[in-house]
Amino acid sequence: MATPVDASHVALLSDSLQRLQVEQQSLGAPPQTQSGDEYPIRDASQRSVSVPRSPISKDGYGFRKSGVSTPLEPIPNGQHLSQLSHELVPDPNGLGWPAKSTVTRLNATAEEKAAREKKMALAVRSILECIGEDPDREGLQRTPERYAQAIMWMTRGYEERLADVINEAVFAEDHDEMVLVKEIDISSLCEHHLVPFTGKIAIAYIPNQLVLGLSKLARIAETFSRRLQVQERLTKQIAIAVQEAIKPRGVAVVMEATHLCMTMRGVQKPGSITVTSCMLGCFRTQQKTREEFLTLIRR
Repeated sequence: MATPVDASHVALLSDSLQRLQVEQQSLGAPPQTQSGDEYPIRDASQRSVSVPRSPISKDGYGFRKSGVSTPLEPIPNGQHLSQLSHELVPDPNGLGWPAKSTVTRLNATAEEKAAREKKMALAVRSILECIGEDPDREGLQRTPERYAQAIMWMTRGYEERLADVINEAVFAEDHDEMVLVKEIDISSLCEHHLVPFTGKIAIAYIPNQLVLGLSKLARIAETFSRRLQVQERLTKQIAIAVQEAIKPRGVAVVMEATHLCMTMRGVQKPGSITVTSCMLGCFRTQQKTREEFLTLIRR
């Protein structure tokens, strides 16, 4: 039976997500002697740096890429995001890849939320008028308000902090074989057309002394899917979230989805399925491990 992880494990999780900031502050400083309250890490020059243990903090689970939801600078040719994981820095609000207005929405008061929904309802009313409808007819009178409430619910992932999603469901367990949860149903909104795409996700990892509550894998997928997304980014965000939460030997995520922007508009190809994957750690470097995962998800 899995037992709760002790305080040192939780502290290590928080510290690992703050490495980049500490390394930047420590660059140029002489190596310090390791003590009982410190542990060594290595910076880009492979020089040992002693990092003080920080207090246990749920905020450590949140992270972002270069401070924005999408990197401002392109990833160098020939490099993968997995090779740039050292650029993930802690987000002070515990959010994963926050967008420009995410924090404003997260901290909004009840009055601000009501004002936001009213503003959205007025915008929807304008859309109805622009497409040639009568927003005052019986069937559409409350549609603007209903849509505003619905879109806020469908994008509620912006209001979920990764720390609250994981909720300390990290356990110390001497298990070194693959953990796989598959057939996880997800629904999201395409950020290009604001229409849904739906599908299934398989998430696997190989533990490194720590395991994650099984339901939390589905919760992480749900959190990132309840945002405006593209399937490629969604797949990668789920994988990195698991990697940052428990630092396993490797993480693999495969997603299959159907996009309404392909089936009901544009090219109009019903039945088409888009498959994306993200392999980190040993799933990327070890072919046998990757093949075992791919075989298991096909059963």
